[in-house]
Amino acid sequence: MTYLVTGGAGFIGSNFISYLAANRPGVRVVCYDALTYAGDRASLAALEGSENFRFVEGDIRDRAAVDAIFAEEDPEVVVNFAAQSHVERSVDEPELFFDTNVRGTLVLLEASLKHGVTHFHQVSTDEVYGELPLTGGDAVTEDSPLCPTSPYSVSKAAADLLTLEFAAKRGLYATISRSSNNYGPYQYPEKLVPLMITRALTGEPMPLYGDGENVRDWLYVTDHCRAIDAIIEGGGSGEVYNVCTCRGMRNAAVAREICAAAGAPESLITAVPDRRINDKRYSCDASKIRRELGWEHTVGFEDGLAATVDWYRGNRGWWANKVK
Repeated sequence: MTYLVTGGAGFIGSNFISYLAANRPGVRVVCYDALTYAGDRASLAALEGSENFRFVEGDIRDRAAVDAIFAEEDPEVVVNFAAQSHVERSVDEPELFFDTNVRGTLVLLEASLKHGVTHFHQVSTDEVYGELPLTGGDAVTEDSPLCPTSPYSVSKAAADLLTLEFAAKRGLYATISRSSNNYGPYQYPEKLVPLMITRALTGEPMPLYGDGENVRDWLYVTDHCRAIDAIIEGGGSGEVYNVCTCRGMRNAAVAREICAAAGAPESLITAVPDRRINDKRYSCDASKIRRELGWEHTVGFEDGLAATVDWYRGNRGWWANKVK
């Protein structure tokens, strides 16, 4: 069986490909990635030379190139991680985000339908549901209305709706996962956890935006990979699955946990002006994927954070030139 994994040189994509190599040895994986600033082929170095792995540099917006790789490899499964994903960047470059996240997804959906793909999986985000108040407000379910608040999350919501339309009206077997904030190895150090870790390890100020009270649910990346695998194995076409731990943490508490794990003084935590868009709280209900597919997160935040700090401590060569 051949999987085409788009955006596979990025953070979650590279972890997913490594997960497949370790847990699905009969699967051939074709990684298709444009190698933008957040993609790094070095994240897949351990797989280079394997007969079950191929890397292809390409952009999901390039219809001709996408059609060519589908025709050449004839993948049964497509998993789309390819996306512009930084909220702050999306405010400055909304057109890039819509072009990649919406039009690029459309190109993949059309190619999947044309070439007879048996399962298309769209990797989405809990941010499409929008902001919850810091206190009160029920955790969102897959049936909750979409209320995105940034160009990034609007573009991801649009891509989700396109995917659902292809499943409902065009006969493409397609699923969606909406995960909470991921953390773990190979994450580009612009997001909160890797930024804080790399600053803690270098003894530099650790920027905490606003009052640090924003709440996020933190999911270790391997648990996300397991969830996607479970959805591909048993998820129903046209179904959406929330993937999260259901344990919210304030950013200030996360920063303190990172200091403890890295052996850095909390005095490094430095308050900085808030981002232009910084939703107060996200909270998802993962009952559906637990009930229907038997998935549970297995890595607690403390253990996952310790493993992540150890990885960044031992792989400075991967991230040193990425830190600004």
